[in-house]
Amino acid sequence: VQLVESGGGLVQAGGSLGLSCAASGLTFSGYNMAWFRQAPGKEREFVAAISWAGGSFYDTNSVKGRFTISRDSAKKTLYLQMNSLKPDDTAVYYCAAGTKSALQVLRSYPYWGQGTQVTVSS
Repeated sequence: VQLVESGGGLVQAGGSLGLSCAASGLTFSGYNMAWFRQAPGKEREFVAAISWAGGSFYDTNSVKGRFTISRDSAKKTLYLQMNSLKPDDTAVYYCAAGTKSALQVLRSYPYWGQGTQVTVSS
């Protein structure tokens, strides 16, 4: 299984970025997919998830209303559209794949990408 993130970069506060995660080596349509992020000195935290059936879930405290997760099974790609970015969104963003139903739990995902850096300047 390989998950490859792309689309990170440097953006000013209030700006937008779109992340992608290309998956291979798995039956993409049968997996729940998620985005997590990890800021320097902090634990990896849940951002958003989308089930194999298409239901989406967000960390309501930090990103709901600003971020949108989506998936394209034909392209085997996961997306995260991030709008109204804040300096607190600065982190390495990781794509993850799993089959367990606890979508917000890190250990539900055995497969991880290498991460892509998102930096939001104030």
